[in-house]
Amino acid sequence: MNPKVDFFFAKAKKWKTEFEKLRTILLDCELTEELKWGVPCYTYQDHNVALIHGFKDYCAILFHNGVLLKDKSKLLIQQTPNVQVARQLRFTDIREIIDRESLIKAYLHEAIALEKSGAKPEMKKVSDFEVPDEFKTLLDKNKNIKTAFSALTPGRQRGYLLYFAQAKLEKTRVARIEKYISKILEGKGLDD
Repeated sequence: MNPKVDFFFAKAKKWKTEFEKLRTILLDCELTEELKWGVPCYTYQDHNVALIHGFKDYCAILFHNGVLLKDKSKLLIQQTPNVQVARQLRFTDIREIIDRESLIKAYLHEAIALEKSGAKPEMKKVSDFEVPDEFKTLLDKNKNIKTAFSALTPGRQRGYLLYFAQAKLEKTRVARIEKYISKILEGKGLDD
């Protein structure tokens, strides 16, 4: 157990018992416990394997490369359509976790084996993402913005494209694009 992570379990209200049981299971699989993104993250030789997180209706183990897991029991869930590789095992009460402990460990051992093998999931290319017409027009008109956007990491480019394209109304897309032009020019991502 990593004392830096204890605060997460201490502050938990809704899923306290479930989180503590999941922590025990993850640590039984000889993973290293770390604090990343404000939640307990479990690693194998500095590679992220899984993390624990909670939501209003469920708590979950998120497998960072879950798309590579065989998922014979068909329990893994893609959190949103935009999540490319991570997958969740969700729970709504402690009984579910206790009843599925051996299955959870099987998923964890498979995830660890994947890390040991060096297997990497294939990510969608930036070119596979929709570029809203409003942003496309801006890039065609302004070489500085086009150059700055091209210099961003693929992850930052995908983040912007997803965020811009999610807006249903043209005026919202335009407002979002205008708001982030300065960050793009500074080489920053949405959340930097």
